[in-house]
Amino acid sequence: MQANSTHPIARAILQHTASLQEETSSQTWNSKVEGFESVTGQGVHAILAGKRVAVGNRRLMQELNVTLSEELQQHLQHMEDLAETAVLVSIDDEIFGIISITDPVKEEAAWAISMLQSWGVQSIIVTGDNWGTARAVAKRVGVEIVIAEADPTAKVEKIKDLQKNGMIVGMVGDGINDSPALVAADVGMAIGAGTDVAIEAADIVLMRSNLEDVLTAIDLSKKTFSRIKINYLWAMGYNLLALPLAAGVLFPFIGLRLPPWVAGAAMAVSSVSVVCSSLLLRSYKRPNSPNSLKQIKVAS
Repeated sequence: MQANSTHPIARAILQHTASLQEETSSQTWNSKVEGFESVTGQGVHAILAGKRVAVGNRRLMQELNVTLSEELQQHLQHMEDLAETAVLVSIDDEIFGIISITDPVKEEAAWAISMLQSWGVQSIIVTGDNWGTARAVAKRVGVEIVIAEADPTAKVEKIKDLQKNGMIVGMVGDGINDSPALVAADVGMAIGAGTDVAIEAADIVLMRSNLEDVLTAIDLSKKTFSRIKINYLWAMGYNLLALPLAAGVLFPFIGLRLPPWVAGAAMAVSSVSVVCSSLLLRSYKRPNSPNSLKQIKVAS
């Protein structure tokens, strides 16, 4: 049934269960899926082999009136404290099992967050995952503001609230649910390994699944804009100085006048200087990687 879903968690489940396919009866495995429905931010449910099967989070089970025992809820809380995503499986409105999925925190995440903070950039985690997992991950990487269990609409609303407060918002995402937020943000950055929808919605595509590229994109953008301003100064300097002299603006006062070809030469030199100035960006070096810095200690 997960084959009908495009969510990264569904892909992870499919990848793991592929090795178990031989152990599953072919009759059940090849059963036709009927009434498939994907609930954004919650999971999927359908009729499989005549049984009502649901795969999703706690909210989906509550929506489908599936009973969650006290012992089960305590177990789910323990999983969330360990930053594990719990995917519940119910058959005919009874919990059949729990799939634990952990998305390892990238090694460079804490360093990237620390660098952003040193640049005056505030980091916020907005995720559709549960609060327990979101808080655990935020604590690891050093993010103070967390918004969890957020559907695509809630992500967009949060971005708009920040923009109303005069903030420039950059959004980094990789999933279908991130696409509306990537469009709403002032700058949307999609991970290259993300979904096609997210890549199409973003302004910038980071080719590697590495958070260092977020820092590189910001730093390179700043240096590029700074170079543009320098080029404007070069161009204006040549034109404001050479053109009036060639026009004879000083001739009535001190008898100084430049021939017209000097103004033309100044225009050519202006263009060459701007091009050469821009080519200096070829020597750009990305911010130091975590390997060249001392280990950043983050409370765990």
